[in-house]
Amino acid sequence: MSEQAMAPLKRVEDQLKKCVKCGACRANCPAFSAFGREPAVARGKVTLAQHILCNDIGLDDQTYLAMSKCLLCGSCVDKCPNDVPIDEIVIAAREALARKRGLTTFHSAIAQVIKNRSLLKMGTRMARLLGPLFFKKVPATSGLRLRFPVPFIGNRRHLPHIARKPFMERHPEVIPGETGKPRIIFFVGCMINFVYPEVGEAALALFRHLGCTLIIPKGQQCCGLPGMSGGDLDTVRELAEKNLVEMEQFEADYVMSACATCSGALHRLYPLAIGKRNPELKARLEALAAKTIDASQLLHKLGLNPAETGAGSDIRITYHDPCHLRTRGVTGQPRQLLRAVPGLELAEMESADRCCGLGGTFNVYHYDSSMGINEAKSRAILTTSAQMVATGCPGCMMQLSDGLKRHESSIKVAHTLELLARNLGKVHY
Repeated sequence: MSEQAMAPLKRVEDQLKKCVKCGACRANCPAFSAFGREPAVARGKVTLAQHILCNDIGLDDQTYLAMSKCLLCGSCVDKCPNDVPIDEIVIAAREALARKRGLTTFHSAIAQVIKNRSLLKMGTRMARLLGPLFFKKVPATSGLRLRFPVPFIGNRRHLPHIARKPFMERHPEVIPGETGKPRIIFFVGCMINFVYPEVGEAALALFRHLGCTLIIPKGQQCCGLPGMSGGDLDTVRELAEKNLVEMEQFEADYVMSACATCSGALHRLYPLAIGKRNPELKARLEALAAKTIDASQLLHKLGLNPAETGAGSDIRITYHDPCHLRTRGVTGQPRQLLRAVPGLELAEMESADRCCGLGGTFNVYHYDSSMGINEAKSRAILTTSAQMVATGCPGCMMQLSDGLKRHESSIKVAHTLELLARNLGKVHY
């Protein structure tokens, strides 16, 4: 096997030795609950990686399949007594597979789209225009359902509407605030820009209420996580560099995102996956990570009073923890803010911190297993008798909605910020 293909795994060779095969990861791994086989769990993947490095097995179809069965949710990392960075190991294995085998057709297409902002915009506009041909409206609930199979998507999933106008095209690059108040770069992310612009509007309303200056860099790109899922670290590095250049031109106290996935990329996965393989970028990526913060975390830090911004009609809600917030300890802040909103009753669901099953492209390649994982989440939500479920990740919003529609439920899914901004005239339920 070529040294170039093996290089990513060589970088994590010492980390592999930390795993003592205790099996603690099995009890916490959503992929293992779905597949029930050892290669799907963390220690199984560690064992595979070790055998690859020993040339006992190759980067073949079975290895590819095993490494694809991971949501990068970080549950195993949280619970590992030896702090084995399984997410870093899986990313390295996927990169090695991509070097040896090339990218899949799907991930090659993904790379072309996420690297080209104009192509991404054109694609979303085409999807919106051609939507009536491919989708049918779902009675009594929002969203669309595919009429017939589409490659890599199928015909069973429910998808949200594409926005008429992307969020970033609605606002200037700099929205001035009060003197002496924080300057905040808003890393918008693709889902908020093209699918859930109302989340972006809620973010602007809340931080403007606090007097902050908002900066929305016009040249910001996709965070690159879809590429990382397929082992395409070259695309992730290219996007990371572009985002660095774009954000470094502005003086700011914080880099804020309302997407748990995007903030997770900037805060942890960029330094982990790119910084370790590119020393020249390492310091810059770490500086970006130090400033990156989730929107709810920052609102809590800046002292938002939800009684001023979120008053509204009485409603019972529950909250789902996105994996990329849970792994960074952002669990209490959104709950404290939501509990302070007059009229909101927060009912905790069972296993609120359990992955919803999306896992980026895991949902594409293993849709049935993804929705099998989601089934437990849907049932937990239904058990609370909540009228709405809040979360801090647009990807989770899409997955939760898909699962609830399978149950023909009328429960709505909203972003935490939408509920916090209900009294600011931006969001109405």
